[in-house]
Amino acid sequence: MKIPRKILPVAAVLLLLAAALLWWLPARWALPLLQPSLHGLRLQQVGGTLWDGRAEQVQTPAGRALGRLQWQLSRRALFGQVDLQVDFDGPSFGLRGHMRKLPANQVEWNDLQAHADLTALADPRIRLPWGQPRGELALDARHAVLQAGWPLALQADWRWRQAAMHMKSGDAALGNLHGTLAAQGGVIHAQWQDDGQGPLRTTGDLQLSPLGWRLGAELQARQDDPALSRWLAMLGKPDAGGTVHVERKGGLAASSIMGKNAR
Repeated sequence: MKIPRKILPVAAVLLLLAAALLWWLPARWALPLLQPSLHGLRLQQVGGTLWDGRAEQVQTPAGRALGRLQWQLSRRALFGQVDLQVDFDGPSFGLRGHMRKLPANQVEWNDLQAHADLTALADPRIRLPWGQPRGELALDARHAVLQAGWPLALQADWRWRQAAMHMKSGDAALGNLHGTLAAQGGVIHAQWQDDGQGPLRTTGDLQLSPLGWRLGAELQARQDDPALSRWLAMLGKPDAGGTVHVERKGGLAASSIMGKNAR
């Protein structure tokens, strides 16, 4: 079948218009296509393009405002290569970093920075045996590979400023803590210590996998604090020097986690 010559210029113009529209596609036009992947979150006051856009307000399904979102999406996404720079800023949570989709349903993050106000995010309906954490938690991850949300590889530092545990009897102030996070082969290894000046002297080590976990920590109050003393008493009996030694484990692979780490 021979295409009439008069149609060819029209088809070429339409093709160029379609390509231009896709190249500079307004973000608000693409929003209906993106909405199913947002897990119920709603983007309001959307501007810019699909490739370089912003939402002045991100809301929960219940309508609670979370913060402001900016993104830069590589046009290689048209060929299945998702490469995204994201910057989310909110009063109780913030995140920025570079994300790239990998094969096997994996996601790679680089230069990821996140912070959370634990007090603002606390859910009073959730009861934890050692109290609810308070303070500001900050994470600086140089590299992370996730699969179904679980880190397969991770290199990160973290800080917990003005750390405290909220209990019915009052808040136990812990001071400022900091540590590292690492993951290899799906096993997460966290270490921490205090800054040397706060009300609590502590060092600790946590190993965690989908099949088990193991925790080891030493904690000692630097000064007389009734709330902190009550909280430490929940963890265990202090030794002659006043240090509480915590050893906990659970799950099917708690012992093998330590074995892998030792090797």
